[in-house]
Amino acid sequence: MHDQQSRSIRISHCFLLLFCVCALIVAAIGAASGNSFYLRLGTEALIFSGLALSVDLLLGYTGALSLGQALYFGVGAYVSALVLLQTPSFWLALSVAGGASLISAFIGGLIANRVRAVYFTLITLGLSQVVGKVIYNTRELGASDGIIGIPVIEIGIGNWSVSAADPMAFFLVVLAFIVVLYGALAYLLETPFGRVLIALRSNEKRVPFLGYSVWRARMAAYVLAGVVAGLSGAFYPMLRGFVSPELMSFSMSSNAVVAVLFGGAGTLVGALYGSILLVVIKSIVGSWTEHHLIVIGALFMCSILFFPRGFMGMIIPFFLKRSRDEEQTTQASSTVSLPGEAK
Repeated sequence: MHDQQSRSIRISHCFLLLFCVCALIVAAIGAASGNSFYLRLGTEALIFSGLALSVDLLLGYTGALSLGQALYFGVGAYVSALVLLQTPSFWLALSVAGGASLISAFIGGLIANRVRAVYFTLITLGLSQVVGKVIYNTRELGASDGIIGIPVIEIGIGNWSVSAADPMAFFLVVLAFIVVLYGALAYLLETPFGRVLIALRSNEKRVPFLGYSVWRARMAAYVLAGVVAGLSGAFYPMLRGFVSPELMSFSMSSNAVVAVLFGGAGTLVGALYGSILLVVIKSIVGSWTEHHLIVIGALFMCSILFFPRGFMGMIIPFFLKRSRDEEQTTQASSTVSLPGEAK
């Protein structure tokens, strides 16, 4: 089982590499054509893929469906915007946003992890709606208009410095961040802590017999997912120059869930592909009709009915089976005695 899990992770890494190559090709085409719209759209899709990663961490590995991850995405975005208005520092904004999302996720986790199943889902949704409504009615935070006029910043990386106003450069920065985020989560899921999370999804009642606390494991996963969402949200005001209460809306959380289910829950890399796929579908269908949500809803239902494991949830097992069959064939051929070898 462990060997199969390791192979599945290696296949996921290969698809991550393919994802990066495709992203770089698209970015190069966009830069060569001088069209910044698609670079900005791709950057936004990458930022939202960070939110999808946080959903996948909970849904795909602990079996907990959260409809309130947009809360922490919005917290990261708002805190980042407030910091940038005072001190236009990329690393300071990212650090403070991460700390704020950590604290808010801890508080939210204390409330949400008191219940299980559908009640957990409803409480996470309620938390997001309550905080979003509070921000919507707070004039100091721009109320319904949000915070605008966020300055363009310079991002210092070692001896280099890139501007957030440069579509190509900022796209590469966000891509690198998402890859690092994916790598950190993939590494963590290979540790004993990751095994405990997977055990929660398989059979939560048996986890205490292994000597682990179910509440602590669920709490740690919830806080980690909140930090992932918050760090991703910190990039949004750098891209768009504004934030609004819509970032904490139910549609944001539901879009992240749809992206995970499209890509394949429990694969991590599926969250990245699902986010890109969802943004592309919304962009294409939205250019045809204003009723694009109907089309996306129909596609989502078809996906659940006919491809319940998602895009990567079907492809990775296929390559895993093919790799296992090839190994068995090789082992079988190596054990066959050549003529004259039998005594």
